[in-house]
Amino acid sequence: MPSSSPLDNLVRIGQLKPEPPDREEFAGLLRSGRLRLEDAATRDLSIESRFDLAYNAAHALSLAALRWHGYRSENRYQVFQCLQHTLELPPENWRVLDQAHRKRNLAEYEGLLDVEEALVDGMVRAGRIVLDRLKKLPPIS
Repeated sequence: MPSSSPLDNLVRIGQLKPEPPDREEFAGLLRSGRLRLEDAATRDLSIESRFDLAYNAAHALSLAALRWHGYRSENRYQVFQCLQHTLELPPENWRVLDQAHRKRNLAEYEGLLDVEEALVDGMVRAGRIVLDRLKKLPPIS
């Protein structure tokens, strides 16, 4: 796994808090993310519902990665941006999730939800990559 020093630097500037990983929490986040990710791929649902499911799946899985490393963030966007350090996720993957976060905020706080099928498909692909990498992590002791 990558060095935790970029994550430690985020602790030093108050963007993350250290907190020991919890096996039960990690398992719950993984289960929630996996189930929502499967539902987000259901094309019978509205694009808005698929977006919500894909976003929340990606957040749960990204938070699981952060928690596995022993950190917590109070900012949703931070868990996506930390994926480059927690799971060595390439920028093209975590930036899709970062873009989704901005769209989610517009929907939540300004009532503006303008999503396209391509974004939801990209979120589902990125979520699957995060899930695959999480499955390869050693168990939390």
